[in-house]
Amino acid sequence: MERDPSPGGARRALGRLLEAVLASRREANAVFDILAVLQSEDPEETQEAVRACSRLFGALLERGELFVGQLPSEDTVMAGSQGATRKYKVWMRHRYHSCCNRLRELLAHPSFEVKSVVEGLLSPEEDHSLLVSRFQEYLEHDDIRYHTMQAATGIVGQVADRYPEVPPAFWNNAFALLSAVSLPCQEVSSSSFYVKHAELSHKWKVAHLKEHKKAFQLMWIGFLKHKLPLSLYKKVLVIMHDAILPHLAQPTLMIDFLTRAYDVGGAISLLALNGLFILIHKHNLEYPDFYRKLYGLLDPSVFHVKYRARFFHLADLFLSSSHLPAYLVAAFAKRLSRLALTAPPEALLMVLPFICNLLRRHPACRVLVHRPPGPELDADPYDPAEEDPAKSRALESSLWELQTLQRHYHPEVSQAAGVINQALSVPETSIAPLLELTAFEVFERDLKKKRGQEPVPLEFLPAQGLLGRQDDLCAQHFTLS
Repeated sequence: MERDPSPGGARRALGRLLEAVLASRREANAVFDILAVLQSEDPEETQEAVRACSRLFGALLERGELFVGQLPSEDTVMAGSQGATRKYKVWMRHRYHSCCNRLRELLAHPSFEVKSVVEGLLSPEEDHSLLVSRFQEYLEHDDIRYHTMQAATGIVGQVADRYPEVPPAFWNNAFALLSAVSLPCQEVSSSSFYVKHAELSHKWKVAHLKEHKKAFQLMWIGFLKHKLPLSLYKKVLVIMHDAILPHLAQPTLMIDFLTRAYDVGGAISLLALNGLFILIHKHNLEYPDFYRKLYGLLDPSVFHVKYRARFFHLADLFLSSSHLPAYLVAAFAKRLSRLALTAPPEALLMVLPFICNLLRRHPACRVLVHRPPGPELDADPYDPAEEDPAKSRALESSLWELQTLQRHYHPEVSQAAGVINQALSVPETSIAPLLELTAFEVFERDLKKKRGQEPVPLEFLPAQGLLGRQDDLCAQHFTLS
């Protein structure tokens, strides 16, 4: 290929060669000119050749002009009596094989631009999540994974410094790439390198899982220290407990991010507490405000939000220890009982067994439903406005709210609330089947119930007509109340 010294000359020349090869099989030998540019010492020309090869072989594969399957010897096929089409496909597949070999060599090229695959994936303007998913299969190789983590750490810092406000597309691409990195759980006996070496050295950092964990930690810490879009907080926290924390060299370094995430509110606060809970129980983190923060998430909206099932699943996990102090468990039981007064039936059918399970785990809290005789209480000593459960005086109160719910209009709710009138059985009631219960399911369940032959009472006083006088209606209302 004749070299064009003008700006963009290599791109134009390669473009002409690419068009010629794709336009006619008679120009197939032009592929050698394209592959020759991969040997160029000019980084810009090499990049253009890589792009041209990608377009060329991608187009040939789509058109079915690239041999697929176990590749036979080129000399055997060319010398045989097979058709021209099969010879062309096999010949072009060998050219593709030569291209791949050269690309492996370019991974060790001294030019930074040629090794800018990661920078290309982390585009600030375009969504490259599909490209990242294609690149993920290469991350199974130790060398590519290690250098990708290092490159991603540097690029995230550079882009964050370059832009006063980093574009959301960059953060989404960065999360897609970082979350695609998966480390093995333990050291493997043999390393998997993409670039083959005649002899491996144990001095190479890339060959040790410990070094991979350090790079993994620097990558995530460097990413999470920045101000991220709110949508990314939830995505990160969802994978935090099983895809990030187990692979960090020092998991407790995540406390700053988790504390910051808690302040966001809503479902993000709950997910942040899940991460903190893991650090407390598995990594001996001292975090005395944990249950105070969980207590602060209990408000009337918790029964109506879309993450209600996840909230109570995690709350059940957080409160599962029998070593929690009685005053703390009593505060949660009392707060939930108070909130239950205004909760919908589908939520009550879940939260009432939840409260009973707390009493089963902590016999010291049963005083809330079986308080010994004593002086009458003029008012409930429980302070619902107190943010600290230790100061709420819940243990001095009672769960009178559950007795009130025994007169609930829905029979299943009144029956669930009546459980406290009996001796609480030792086995807990599983709330798992009730977490996803919806109002529609409760309604459908009621419709399927078989009623007896007796008429169902609908009104205490018979109606005096479809449209009675307003005074009569008011009098009837007060009579009923």
